[in-house]
Amino acid sequence: MKKIILLLVFSGIASCQGTKDVAAKNTLNPTKYINSITADELKTHLYIVASDSMEGRETGSVGQKRAGKYLISQYQKDKIPFPKGAQNYYQHIPSAFLNSRKNENLPDSENIWAFIEGSEKPEEIIVISAHYDHVGTKNNAVFYGADDDGSGTVALLEIAQAFKIAKKEGHGPKRSVLILHVTGEEHGLHGSRYYTENPLFPIKNTVADINIDMIGRRDDFHTNSSNYVYLIGADRLSSELDEICKTVNDKYVHLDLDYKYNALNDPNNFYRRSDHYNFAALGIPSVFIFNGTHADYHRKTDTPDKIEYNALAKRTQLAFAIAWELANRENRIVADKK
Repeated sequence: MKKIILLLVFSGIASCQGTKDVAAKNTLNPTKYINSITADELKTHLYIVASDSMEGRETGSVGQKRAGKYLISQYQKDKIPFPKGAQNYYQHIPSAFLNSRKNENLPDSENIWAFIEGSEKPEEIIVISAHYDHVGTKNNAVFYGADDDGSGTVALLEIAQAFKIAKKEGHGPKRSVLILHVTGEEHGLHGSRYYTENPLFPIKNTVADINIDMIGRRDDFHTNSSNYVYLIGADRLSSELDEICKTVNDKYVHLDLDYKYNALNDPNNFYRRSDHYNFAALGIPSVFIFNGTHADYHRKTDTPDKIEYNALAKRTQLAFAIAWELANRENRIVADKK
């Protein structure tokens, strides 16, 4: 009888320990991976993406294609593949599509994608997007677009790298993460519209979109500190997404979350002005991460030397933390609002 009791005790201890191990695995602290996103690496990338050689990254231009090749080279360096089902890192977009709504004589262009496959629910997709085009050159002057949206572009490189480091250490995301650099945003959100109309993965399997557009500067409402970020749209379709954004920020990043531009009556209408909107229009919970506009917005003076790289790093870390939670939580978030 004593032997039986001892066996039951040891069995119970083992079972309890096994439960704890599973719980620990499911609640892995991502701080190490968050901290792999650094101001120095972001700065290195941005001085290349927003350099003279990229010629302002006008949609479909030689300069934009050169920027795209740089992005791909970094994914190849980090051994981050293009998505399953794709032939390469490009989603080609014909000029006929880019000019279908307003003929601006845009040439063919490309979205660029990279992929971290999920370990448990690979069919469920978290999209992290940013546009890598800008407005090109005017009167022989390069419009560098360091903040708009070089900052979001390089943020995606660092986020992808952080997920790759985690996966290499056996802690890859449970759901898949699609890194999506979209083109044609400056001409009317064309690249994200093309993806949502021609998705590589079923729209019904797309859990959420985290969109990053201008996160390297501060605006006139925050002259005393850059330790803030605007969140737009997180609560429009999903109360869970909004709560996740707040919770992970409080736990890991500690930015001041500003909802000024999230108001339904926002006269700037930023909710409809960046690439998350094409996902949200299809009922996909989406959040737009943004630092607001400034005096250099859409001017040739939007240069990489004016970026506040520590702020850029913290905002990138927030985007990663949101994506980490969305990818690893037990249940997919629900779109519980219309």
